[in-house]
Formats: sequence, structure tokens, C-alpha cells
Amino acid sequence: MPDIFNDFFDNSWMERANYTAPAINVIENEKEYNVELAAPGLAKEDFKVHVDHEGNLHIEMEKKSENKEGAKHGRYLRREFSYEKYQQTLLLPDDVDAERISAKMENGVLDIVLPKLTKVQKEEAVKQIDIH
Repeated sequence: MPDIFNDFFDNSWMERANYTAPAINVIENEKEYNVELAAPGLAKEDFKVHVDHEGNLHIEMEKKSENKEGAKHGRYLRREFSYEKYQQTLLLPDDVDAERISAKMENGVLDIVLPKLTKVQKEEAVKQIDIH
């Protein structure tokens, strides 16, 4: 009888749902690009967003959680820990003003705003090289 009991709680024969990458939308208008990342159940503290020296936008998510259900009424027969990690790198278009990028978390969506350079900023970015 103990083998049947152990088999019941050791459900390694069941396929576990794998964590998949969150869905991403990228929207463009005349002033900016918006990157929307679906992140239900996550908080802004679970994310790190930065731009590297090569102009890549890095989005990193790390979530550690523990299911403590069952401890209230007796000893554990099964206890699960959950760890999710995700990283996405996006190459920024040349017309993004990296100094003004902003991000916010609202209603389970991480929204990253990538403002475009204005025409004046683009002209200033052009560097004339003197020939000696």
C-alpha cells in the first residue's frame, strides 16, 4: 500500500507546464515606439530594463515564489518551489532617443516607451569630420 501512496504524490509522470516567454507587442507612431510585454502576476521589482553600450535594449525578469499551501494543516507530502527567469534583447532603431526611454508596469503589462529623436536632434547627431 505505501507504494501506491508514493506513486500518487510523485507525479513525475505528469507533464509539467513549462514557463514560456511572455508575449511582446511593438507599436510605432510618429513620436515613439512602445514595447508592451505581458507580465500577469509580476511586479515592477521583478524586472530590470537597461540599454547597453551597443544600443541594445535588455529586458530581464526574475521571479522566485514558494507554494506554502499545506503547511497549515499538517506535514508536507509535496512542496513546490517556483523559479522563473526571462531575458530578451532588442536592437534599438537608430532613431531612438536612448536618454529618454521610460518604463512603467500597469495591469500586468510592462510598457517601455522609446521616444524617437526629433529632426533637429538627428541633424545634431551627424558629425562632420575635418580632413587635414
